[in-house]
Amino acid sequence: MEPRDVTIEVLESIRDEIREMRGDMNERIGETNERLDSTNERLDSTNERLDRLEKRHIEAELRLATEVTEVARTLKDVKDLLVTNLEVRSMVSDHERRIGALEQRIELGEK
Repeated sequence: MEPRDVTIEVLESIRDEIREMRGDMNERIGETNERLDSTNERLDSTNERLDRLEKRHIEAELRLATEVTEVARTLKDVKDLLVTNLEVRSMVSDHERRIGALEQRIELGEK
């Protein structure tokens, strides 16, 4: 064989290997793209679920805030009732003391 023939043979061999390698690379890129598409679909699904969860979380926070506000109002009403009850109790005690004093005077006056 002539050196030129050997060179051509080597170059053709290199070319064939490059073509084969390019085919393998294209196949691997295709597989990678399929996996990436699958991953993107799962990510889209996860994002949708997170969006729904976020919406539910916000709704729950609003309900909770409303309930806390209502509890605070109720506690204020109970406090006001207790204060009023204490004031009335004090007045009743004072009246009972005064009535008792009047009853003693009446009893002393009758004797």
